[in-house]
Amino acid sequence: MSYIKAHVVHGIVFTTRKEANTVLFEYIEIYNNRIRRHSTNDYLSPKTFE
Repeated sequence: MSYIKAHVVHGIVFTTRKEANTVLFEYIEIYNNRIRRHSTNDYLSPKTFE
């Protein structure tokens, strides 16, 4: 959780909960789950691993 706070939401003031949820969802689904390298995939992104 501290990684997300430091890299995604640090210094941002969201006007609504929906806006915060959208930003966090995009970060988790697009960056963390698709682009970030995973050790279980020999340090390849899931997209490259496929």
